Amino acid sequence: MKLPRLLWKLLRVAIHTGQGFWTIRTVFPKLAQKERDQRVNAWARKMLAIVGIELTVMGMPLAGPVLLVSNHISWLDIVVIHAARHCRFVSKADIRRWPLVSTLANGSGTLYIERESRRDAHRMVRQMAESLQAGDVLAVFPEGTTGDGVTLKPFHANLIQAAIEADVPVQPVALKFVDAKTGAISFAPRYIDDDSLGTSLWNTLTAPPLRAMVVFGDPQSAMGRNRREWAHALKREIEGMRPQ
Repeated sequence: MKLPRLLWKLLRVAIHTGQGFWTIRTVFPKLAQKERDQRVNAWARKMLAIVGIELTVMGMPLAGPVLLVSNHISWLDIVVIHAARHCRFVSKADIRRWPLVSTLANGSGTLYIERESRRDAHRMVRQMAESLQAGDVLAVFPEGTTGDGVTLKPFHANLIQAAIEADVPVQPVALKFVDAKTGAISFAPRYIDDDSLGTSLWNTLTAPPLRAMVVFGDPQSAMGRNRREWAHALKREIEGMRPQ
């Protein structure tokens, strides 16, 4: 990619991010929740277009209450899922201390958890269950961290408990990034191990056109399974759902 084109793309990302920040601070207080959700969805779709990522959605997103459970590849996953359908994510509490990012996360209704605290995990399960009972669509990445997009890490079962307590379905979601022209898996957006956010952003912006593929599976109920059994089953389901 030629430098002027790259700089123009970076400028557009910065402007769009700033517009999102300003909208949340000044417009969101005047909007109903449904209108906020629509704004987040539209903002995410435009961000993908700016970055140069096509969006392909397969399957039917379930209306709330439902818990979305997805594999995790990149910082882009949240933008991709928001572009496919609005939901409230459960994220690590560190995000609240990130300038700008915290405002964007708060505006989309993010719930925060102290991952290292068992007590906070119990609090989060209760809060998630209450939100689900109120009809919300929540989303979690049970791997707990990003992977390489090829193999899935073990699923942590703690937050699955919220769906059991609220007696609501879980909908598995499979994510994949591919080269838009060849269909080959792309590692450009990945954000793992020693990768920095800057490196991941650079690789994404300089890569050939990409396609983000989001597959919504069939919703399922616990059917008497405990959270660990259900988490293992969801992992196997998502492994089989990812486009080949």
